[in-house]
Amino acid sequence: MAKEKKLTENTAETSEVAKETKLQRRTVLKALAGLPVLGVFGYSALEKKAYDTQKRKNIIVELGLDDIQAPAVIKSTGSSDLIRLGIIGFGVRAGQLSNALGFMHPDDVERRKARNTFEEWLQQEPLNIAITGICDVFDLHAEKGMATAMNENRPGGGKGITPPVKRYRHYQEMLEDKDIDAVIISTPDHHHARMTIDAAKAGKHIYCEKSPALFEDELNEAVRTVKNSDIVYQLGHQITQNVIFQQAKEIIKKDILGKVSIVETTTNRNSADGAWVRHLDANGNPKPGDEKSIDWEQWLGPAPKVPFSIERFYSWVKWFDYDTGVLGQLFTHEYDAVNQLLRIGIPKTAFASGGIYYWKDGREMPDVFHAVWEYPDHDLTLFYSSTLSSSLSRGRVFIGHDASMELGSTIQITADRSSTRYKKLIQEGKIDTSVPMISISPGTGTIDAVASPSEKYYAARGLTTTTINGRQVDITHLHLKQWLDCIRNGGNPTCDIDKAFEEGITYLMAHRSYIEKRRVEWDPLARKIM
Repeated sequence: MAKEKKLTENTAETSEVAKETKLQRRTVLKALAGLPVLGVFGYSALEKKAYDTQKRKNIIVELGLDDIQAPAVIKSTGSSDLIRLGIIGFGVRAGQLSNALGFMHPDDVERRKARNTFEEWLQQEPLNIAITGICDVFDLHAEKGMATAMNENRPGGGKGITPPVKRYRHYQEMLEDKDIDAVIISTPDHHHARMTIDAAKAGKHIYCEKSPALFEDELNEAVRTVKNSDIVYQLGHQITQNVIFQQAKEIIKKDILGKVSIVETTTNRNSADGAWVRHLDANGNPKPGDEKSIDWEQWLGPAPKVPFSIERFYSWVKWFDYDTGVLGQLFTHEYDAVNQLLRIGIPKTAFASGGIYYWKDGREMPDVFHAVWEYPDHDLTLFYSSTLSSSLSRGRVFIGHDASMELGSTIQITADRSSTRYKKLIQEGKIDTSVPMISISPGTGTIDAVASPSEKYYAARGLTTTTINGRQVDITHLHLKQWLDCIRNGGNPTCDIDKAFEEGITYLMAHRSYIEKRRVEWDPLARKIM
């Protein structure tokens, strides 16, 4: 009787559990009724998704990645002395840098308000700086810079400090002014080295947009001059400020990928703007500017003298007199990401190839370009491939013996099917090598002002914003903030002059290889490209 009673109780209990489960299942199915995938198939999909999510969480714990924390915004500390900045060259990038510093042109304020992103910008940390000088050879650009610097709309809710803003016709005049503490160099690349040298000699702190130099001798002189000064130098590569990059550093540190022997980096763009055809407006007409409003001789600077050309003024990247093309503009970002993660420095050899296969518009810069750098001391090859006639995404991939990591605005890690470290987990079915075993996305949010193909490209590479504490933060703002903090409190910024030298030699090796159609080598004793 006791057994029968127990059996009856168990049966009743099981029946109640079955009822409850049935009700829960009905509730879930009812909730699924409005979804595109209906009934039991939708419920099964949810169950599988939950199972896959839990499996991935287990892997993350097993690999010791569960303690990777997303850093919070670090407020500036120490001296709050006002820093007075001068901006040399006020084109598109200078406008973006000004926004990151807390200054915005009135027209851009209205555009932000129309897109409901102005309030978001006002939440940016005030940096206690004033733009007191603008230098540009084009009157229209200088006027825009002046209006930006004097606009009283500032992050932090206040109007900020607005000292008088002066327009300089020649950058040397700005460097002579004792009321300028630091300069931002955002000119075409052929001016970067000379302006860096002159600014360092004048005792001005320097934030210089990439690339640092066009020629080996001027790069060496710039490095020597900065090192013999007391100024703080920061090169304009901001990916190290991205949360996703900081998490990638932890992954490398924990040896999740195993021995990395090859890194593939790529650039794919497929638009006129992405190929630096920028002298025409949306209607195909030349953009504003002529010899009366542009100081052409000063714009040319150290470059060979040629007649005025509105195409060269806006689309200067296409000619080697002013830039190294995709190397200086795009590969430099790729190299910085790789070098900051792996600290590979200068390669032993480089070989480059490519040609002008699509944009036959009189340019010198190849629109298809490939280069290979060998690092025998690191047992590593760095490969770069670019095309300006296809938007197929090929990513930035660190390829290791145990896993590969694709790093952009997110991280995707996929185990290698022949991995030594993950062999048992693969055999047990805990790791599926056909899909990423780890996916890290610290929040996508909305990226403001990503309108052109170029801007979308930079966003996909993790070069625009990052998510911190649930909100979007401009990583250029964080990079400039780091530079300013080092000026006030001491220390070395992430992209100091040593990193600039390593980067400069690396892309100049590939550039010389392409121009001279030969393999080149770095001589570390002579410190020369051979």
